[in-house]
Amino acid sequence: MYSDNAISLMIPDTIPSGAELEKKYPPRELPAGALVTRFGPSPTGFLHIGGVYTAMISKNIALQSDGAYFVRIEDTDKKREVAGVQEHFDEAFAYFDIAPTEDDSNGHYGPYKQSSRQDLYLSFVKQLLQKERAYPCFCSEHDLQEKSDEQRREKVDTGYYGRWATCRSLDPAEAERRIANGEEYVIRFRCEGEPGPFVFEDKIRGKTKVKNNINDVVILKSSANAERLPTYHLAHAVDDHLMRVNLVIRGEEWLASVPLHLQLFDALGFEPIPYAHIAPLMKMDGKSRRKLSKRKDPEASVEFYMQQGYPTTAVLSYLRGLANSKLANTTVEESLSLPILLEDCQVSGALVDLVKLNDVSANIVATMSAVDIREQVYAWAKQFDSELESLMSKHWDAIPSFIDADRFNNGRTRKDLTKWSDFTALYGFFFNEVFAYCESAEDARFDGVPAEVVSNFLSLYKEGYTHAELNEDWFENLKAIAKEAGFAMNNKEYKQAPERFHGTMKEASLILRIVITGRNNSPSLHEVCQLIGKDEVLKRIAKVL
Repeated sequence: MYSDNAISLMIPDTIPSGAELEKKYPPRELPAGALVTRFGPSPTGFLHIGGVYTAMISKNIALQSDGAYFVRIEDTDKKREVAGVQEHFDEAFAYFDIAPTEDDSNGHYGPYKQSSRQDLYLSFVKQLLQKERAYPCFCSEHDLQEKSDEQRREKVDTGYYGRWATCRSLDPAEAERRIANGEEYVIRFRCEGEPGPFVFEDKIRGKTKVKNNINDVVILKSSANAERLPTYHLAHAVDDHLMRVNLVIRGEEWLASVPLHLQLFDALGFEPIPYAHIAPLMKMDGKSRRKLSKRKDPEASVEFYMQQGYPTTAVLSYLRGLANSKLANTTVEESLSLPILLEDCQVSGALVDLVKLNDVSANIVATMSAVDIREQVYAWAKQFDSELESLMSKHWDAIPSFIDADRFNNGRTRKDLTKWSDFTALYGFFFNEVFAYCESAEDARFDGVPAEVVSNFLSLYKEGYTHAELNEDWFENLKAIAKEAGFAMNNKEYKQAPERFHGTMKEASLILRIVITGRNNSPSLHEVCQLIGKDEVLKRIAKVL
């Protein structure tokens, strides 16, 4: 057993006691059945869409039970921390509506950042040392490598256990002497687990079997560091207990850690917390499935969805459908309002399909008013597209009319706009500043119509153009000019004597559409002409001539 002096050498006497911490962080006063969940991102890299997926489920589960949901930044791995990630987190949390309901400004269980909770961890490491459930380990990196090499040669599991856990049986007096002499050490958990299977009840998977932990894992990092931080394993157990979490929802990559985590709960005297392990998001790669990868797949990063400008409601509605397939078969309003149920979560990973997401997004945008679309596109452009932001500022009042041009037709709504980054490509022809004028009668977009035919038709149209307010009058004017230019009025007329015509009204309209909009499909040409004005119509025709 370690003497008080030995423990004082390892852990400062000034830290609060466990009893003081239990009093400082009492059980929460919540309704019966209320759940407290958390999302614990690590600032070692930018957020994966799977993190948003897990956080979305955690937040919904908590709020539907009148509980609490918070974000805890798990930053004990300082060597791998990436600059600027905290700002990225804040931006992503706001964009995807996964911001916490409590934080350092209004919560009573913080700090909500692990590197600011050092004394809390040290208090419980001290308890483990006093109970002989932890010990100092002086093995160097070289020593540990030799042990791993030997284990691989013997074809056994690697780790610090059994005869390879040499510091486990070190005499306490010898350990005290070495610490007093300034030798570098870490503190390990003294594991009492036995080899074999470990069975627990998962809130999604039911009865689950994994390999038991027999390793004496490191729980407090090197004494050589001025900032004595714990490893994640200890930190999460202490934090979940003191923050009074009563349901841990996390990715299935943590399944293998469950035995160790429950061993720590037991050794610390904490009530165990139930776990729910979410299956990872997947992608089809050829004929096989694999996990969505930030290294391989742009859609794995939340930056992709933000930069592309997917509406938040579209992403959340789609992800909720992946979490619970029943929600994928409801209306958008229902998919966003109905609760996510853990019992309906899949055990196998759901496939991320951008084609399906685009469909969901297009349907959502189609229900929005032109004014709402303008507001959301502008908010997106302020962050991701400064040129579009400037354009929208200049044409602010006219933009709803641009969006609504031929949008509602015969009871159907056009669904061209899927995400905000598509806005310029779809509506750019309304903005003279960015419109790519057609400057040649030989343009390939005229689909093989001879240049002299294009020039003749446009010359006649420029001379005879009528900027009629009524579509019927405008179209009659177009027909008259097309007829004069040698185009048949319909297919029947053309088929009777194709040698007499350059094409039909379809070809004539295509020429005009390419010149006016730069596209071979667009809203009503009459509406476009009315919106850009007579002078601009004639200017676009003149550019070709």
